[in-house]
Amino acid sequence: MRIRAVCTDIDGTLLDANRVLSLRTIAAIRDIKDKVPVILASSRMPEAMRHLQRDLGITDHPIICFNGGYIIYFENGSQAPCILDSVKMPLSVCNAILDLAARTSIHVSLFMENEWYAAAHDQWTEREARITKVSPVIRPLHEVMDKWRSAHLGPHKVMCMGTITELDQMYTALHARFFNVIHLYRSKSTYLEIAPKAISKATALEMVMEKKSYGNISEVIAFGDNYNDIEMIRDVGWGIAVENAIPEVKAVAKEITLSSKADGVAVVLEKYMADGTIC
Repeated sequence: MRIRAVCTDIDGTLLDANRVLSLRTIAAIRDIKDKVPVILASSRMPEAMRHLQRDLGITDHPIICFNGGYIIYFENGSQAPCILDSVKMPLSVCNAILDLAARTSIHVSLFMENEWYAAAHDQWTEREARITKVSPVIRPLHEVMDKWRSAHLGPHKVMCMGTITELDQMYTALHARFFNVIHLYRSKSTYLEIAPKAISKATALEMVMEKKSYGNISEVIAFGDNYNDIEMIRDVGWGIAVENAIPEVKAVAKEITLSSKADGVAVVLEKYMADGTIC
């Protein structure tokens, strides 16, 4: 098959054991970036992806943020994004999440476009800030909700962090009430990520390919490791799971590469550059 685009998840897929881009990965992507678009697809917010784009030399390539809820690209060095799609969550769901969390020790973060709101600095905000290199705006979440309500806005993503037991209970309660409205992803045992049901990395990638006239999703090679990557790995022409991927991702992948800690993405890109598949 001819490869017209490369799409990759970030955490657990592209980053190494230190949660950074290895020199090998940077070199592999820089070698192909002028031949095919390299699209980062993540549950992260834009700014938590832009510094990776800068390291990879792909700042003008599209990015899929919030698991597909916000698709953007930047033209001619502009700081303002061109928006391909933006899908937000209903505030009624957000209110339910905050009500459920109020009776627990669960931390709730709200994300919209390039904004991250948290009620307080704690172990969870410190951990996320360290990993993503982005700091939250500390503000009472009811104030954020009031502002969004008056402006007819809403979040692209809600992230809950806490104990396994409390997140299990949160998952069960939200799934029972809103299973037809939201996606619930356990990105880690202590993380629950919530996004609109209408979107996924697969639907977002299909939109990018169409609106940017790159070709068909069947001409994409994609990499992933977790639940929110399943549809993308299944639907692209050549879906690849890293060795550390969950069994559900491996089950739909056409190939399994080395783990993220062993530069699995770079290994594949080097191979397909060498044999002319990416040209």
